[in-house]
Order: sequence, then C-alpha cells, then structure tokens
Amino acid sequence: MAPCHGLLSGLLAVFYLYAGGKKVTQSREQLQPMMGWVDTVPMPLVRTIGVLEILGAAGLILPPLTGIATWLAVAAAIGLVLVQVGGAALHLSRGEARQIGLNIVLLATAAVTAWLGIAWL
Repeated sequence: MAPCHGLLSGLLAVFYLYAGGKKVTQSREQLQPMMGWVDTVPMPLVRTIGVLEILGAAGLILPPLTGIATWLAVAAAIGLVLVQVGGAALHLSRGEARQIGLNIVLLATAAVTAWLGIAWL
C-alpha cells in the first residue's frame, strides 16, 4: 500500500468511526445540533447509516492490515462514496445546498482512496 493511500484510508476510517459511532449510540436529541437532518429521517435509518459507516471504516483498515481479501478495502471506499452521494442528495432535497461541502470532500477522498486501492491491488 502506498503511504498516501494508507494515510487517506486512515483519516477516512477515523472520521467514519467517529461519525458512525455517534449515529449508533446517541439519541436524536444528541445528534440534532450536529446533524440537523436527523429530524426528518427515522432513527432506524440513522442507526443503519452509522453501522454502514463503521463497517466501511473497518473495511478500509482491516483487509490491508491483515493482507486478507484486500479488495474489500476498495469495496469499502466505494461504499463510502455511495453514503456521501446519499448524504448530499438528502441535503439538496432539504434545500441545504450549503451543507454539502463536507459530503463533497468525503466523497472525493473516498473516491481517491478507491482509485489508489485499485492501483495497488
């Protein structure tokens, strides 16, 4: 794995472990100040997104560390791209175009991570 690929994967994993962990463990009221969108999304879906983010983070890190099924890191990065596409679409549907900056950065970072992963398979 190239050093820049490992750094990007690590940064994405830390972000998604944090964000996913919050979605899985916190109440709607606790999430509301940071994630205003939770007021219109059923909590089981919020929890599911959190679990997907945690699984994506694990998928970015564990296969390259173990050397087992390293293609799963690419699949995880692609999955996280899809999570951000959904997040941006949600913001746009709520008239929150100004809120998609982080989604775009995370989407681009996950896409670059997937691309670098393919290059190093």
